[in-house]
Amino acid sequence: MTQKFAPLAPRGAALGDEVHARLADAILDGTLAPGEQLRDQELAEWLGVSRTPVREALQRLERVGLVEVIPHRYTRVALPRAEDDTMEFVAYLMGNLTRMTAARATDETLREALTYADDMVHAARGEDRAALAERSYAFFSFLTRAADNVAVRRVMKEAEVAIRRDIKDWRPFVDCPVARGGLYQEYRDALAARDGAVAEDVLRRIHGLA
Repeated sequence: MTQKFAPLAPRGAALGDEVHARLADAILDGTLAPGEQLRDQELAEWLGVSRTPVREALQRLERVGLVEVIPHRYTRVALPRAEDDTMEFVAYLMGNLTRMTAARATDETLREALTYADDMVHAARGEDRAALAERSYAFFSFLTRAADNVAVRRVMKEAEVAIRRDIKDWRPFVDCPVARGGLYQEYRDALAARDGAVAEDVLRRIHGLA
């Protein structure tokens, strides 16, 4: 196989985390394509590291479904999961994060969350679905921090890359920009009022789960 990576330049982070991040990014951007076989020795040589951090990174990626391992046969980049399953998981998780943020965020954190929400509302009123997906994910990522829940952060540290891969071709449930923008505005206003229950209800309507 052709050399696909420049050797890692140590940045002070744990080597295993750096290898994991590099491989995850390569899967996301298609450098490592779905179905492509992965050989730990080859990856280690490309990255200029030993096989140990590569094996650890592949195990982490297997746990979240980005890598498929069949013992004594192959290790390969997994095919994408069903987008609907991942989007359902994200929507329900985002509802819980909304409730936690509404209940416990400081005023300053809430204002920052609303800045992200305003960007999302603006994108929802347009026709650029990729922009809406990008703004929505930025908001979702912020909520994982704003909710101030250690368990959520631990889960997302491992699952984030798989979620990003599975929903990269996401399309909004509400097709009409006017109706869609109105729902996103309702969600934003409920969060601003710290009404987590209403915000979660609107979020489910946005994603067709009500």
